[in-house]
Amino acid sequence: MSVRFNHTIIHAKDKVASAQFLAELLGLPAPQPFGHFQVVKLTDGASLDYMTTNEPIHGQHYAFLVTEEVFDSLIAKIRDRKLQHWADPFGHAVNQINTHDGGRGVYFQDPSGHYMEAITVPYGGW
Repeated sequence: MSVRFNHTIIHAKDKVASAQFLAELLGLPAPQPFGHFQVVKLTDGASLDYMTTNEPIHGQHYAFLVTEEVFDSLIAKIRDRKLQHWADPFGHAVNQINTHDGGRGVYFQDPSGHYMEAITVPYGGW
């Protein structure tokens, strides 16, 4: 038997804007509506299902393992849009990337305040 991650629901101030933001930055297909959700499909078949809420949003952390090519494109888009980004989860290394485990990583926030992270090598080199 195997266990694979399938989806999660992400609360957003505007599900369409947040889903589009992430899909564009990561070079993913345009989000699609499904019931109450705006769905961002990841390349492994899992999805992020954005849902608009009027309740306060508590920023969550979502990390993505990406290829070097996707990282190059992502960091270029982040810099072109002048989005603040960090090399660390504490926001100390502003507008920098990290090089942990021989890869590259970056943190940035989505329009609803969630903390997104992209890395090219899993931490610990797994």
